[in-house]
Amino acid sequence: MGPDGLLQRTNVRTVCVMPLSLAELGRPTSLAGQRILRVMGALGNLFPDGGLRRGSTVTVAGTGLGTGATSLLLALLAGPSAEGSWCAAVGLPRLGLVAAAELDIRLSRLVLVPTPGPSWPTVTAALLDACDLVAVQPPTRVRLMDARRLAARARERGAVLVVAPGGGIWPEVPDVRLSALGGQWHGLGVGHGHVQGRWLEVEAAGRRGADRMVRAALWLPAGKLPAPEPPLGPGGRLGDAAWPVATGEATG
Repeated sequence: MGPDGLLQRTNVRTVCVMPLSLAELGRPTSLAGQRILRVMGALGNLFPDGGLRRGSTVTVAGTGLGTGATSLLLALLAGPSAEGSWCAAVGLPRLGLVAAAELDIRLSRLVLVPTPGPSWPTVTAALLDACDLVAVQPPTRVRLMDARRLAARARERGAVLVVAPGGGIWPEVPDVRLSALGGQWHGLGVGHGHVQGRWLEVEAAGRRGADRMVRAALWLPAGKLPAPEPPLGPGGRLGDAAWPVATGEATG
């Protein structure tokens, strides 16, 4: 059975209509020729090339509940999506489409496979053949063989593989490792106000030019309101520990 047949038998959907064949997705020629996929403003400070290098693997993690790992994952999709890239999310049944739309992710070019089951490596590999960026949250422990095969498929196809926290640790060393360290919501007072956005602390490390640890403050959602001044503590961060801040409004 080919990958298209497998996906037709799996829980695959888009917000609009899922093409009958993955080949119909077809990357735009101009996008396929770009070596770097654009990311939202402040996120560019975390990557040695200023964006997502085609063929790379990026892992996203959080240091605890509510640290913003999902928001960070969506933010990574927002830049390429706004440029017209096809994106896919595998194994993320609770992905918030309202939050995705607020970050200017084009839902008509977002392929969703909420529950791929044990076939998630095959489904992910098939989508790497057709999409510019594929985010996957493995539902089970990841075998090193599967991780290496998916990383190799991303390199071969010029796609970006983004791995979210899931059933286990990603056993392959990624090109870039992003960690959401938490943040602060903006707009809420004591018994009044409403949420207007969120400052999110993000840390990056990796290899191949990303071996130096970098931290930045990211304002979400993208471009809906002017970014307020980040509520930095005395140590120069959204907490107490000192670190160099590379702030900027996420402009989508």
